Amino acid sequence: MRPMDREEPESLVARVPFSTVLASIAGLWATYLVLMTLRAELLGLEFANEMLGLRVIASVLGIVITLALWVILRAFDTRPLWLKISAALLVAVPAAFLSAQANSIVFADMQAAMDEKVLEEFADSRGIPSEKIDGSLLADLTKFVSAGTREQIIETAISRYFMLLAWCALYLALLTGEKARAAERREGAYRRAAKAAELRSLRYQVNPHFLFNTLNSLSAQVLTGKTAEAERMIQLISRFYRRSLADDPTSDVTLGEEIALQKLYLDIEAVRFPLRLVANYQIPPMLEDCLIPGMILQPLVENSVKHAVAPSTGKVTITLSAREEYGRLVVSVSDNGAGAGDIGSTRHGFGIGLTNVRERIEARFGDEASIVSGAVPGGYATHIRLPLLRSADRREAAE
Repeated sequence: MRPMDREEPESLVARVPFSTVLASIAGLWATYLVLMTLRAELLGLEFANEMLGLRVIASVLGIVITLALWVILRAFDTRPLWLKISAALLVAVPAAFLSAQANSIVFADMQAAMDEKVLEEFADSRGIPSEKIDGSLLADLTKFVSAGTREQIIETAISRYFMLLAWCALYLALLTGEKARAAERREGAYRRAAKAAELRSLRYQVNPHFLFNTLNSLSAQVLTGKTAEAERMIQLISRFYRRSLADDPTSDVTLGEEIALQKLYLDIEAVRFPLRLVANYQIPPMLEDCLIPGMILQPLVENSVKHAVAPSTGKVTITLSAREEYGRLVVSVSDNGAGAGDIGSTRHGFGIGLTNVRERIEARFGDEASIVSGAVPGGYATHIRLPLLRSADRREAAE
């Protein structure tokens, strides 16, 4: 069996909603009712008012018959297109004759009244009472009327057949549209899953590198007999990992939460460099609820410690700041350590951390985010520009 002919699992089958099916069927027969009523008015047919009520009943029966037709067609939703069309062509035949027969039954009394009137007109044309019509002549008239009734049922069935085929074509078009939308939803889900996997992978690149550095620092504290400092570092490391590992690696956190996490990290490094590391935080309170990717600042802060604080003999200030600029959030990590040379150059060994941050914000925001890093007068700075999203907006979207 070819892959295209395989039946899909029920959970993955695209279906036209029942409300849409019912609306399309009701619309079909409502259109039929209006057109037939207008036809009767334009042709000036007798019994027009009485026939309107009967048409409503016939239309309701038509809706029921078409729903039964849909139930049968629905079984072919997962089949190839040629099989769907064949099923529609075949199943519409009995449905059309059933609809024509129902129409004949509904209009039976009306038809009998019309036949009686024809008989009376025939008798009047002969100048004799209808009850005195010759038996053989009456038999011929009855036979003629019966033949006319069968002819009418066949003609009605043929017209209903093409009407039902038109609805089947509409149903197949709706089904094709639902399949296209289902494919788009699946593709979107796959893209989101791939992006989440990419973000998770990039986020997990941060933790082992940081753990390696902190364990080296802790080892140095123990080897030099600084047990109090080592104990404080252990406590800070424990708190840092408790916070950093508790979050979903693909989720956003508030700027306040991210800064609090980086403060823990700098407190850990301050145990290692008590006389050289100074941390400065310039975060406006009104921006603390802005959303950014979790631990996005970690590689930047870590590289400032590695390339500015560690090789320095004097105090180095690492500044974490944020501002709103033209409706966007700008978060900066800078230091006044030894520059990288000319303005615009990159520190040696800074590429991995910067690449990690760039790939994460690109995976999260696409072209809506950017990162610029380089030497500035008196030190080094990295600026991340992100869409201005707030936690309140995320809660409202979730609700």
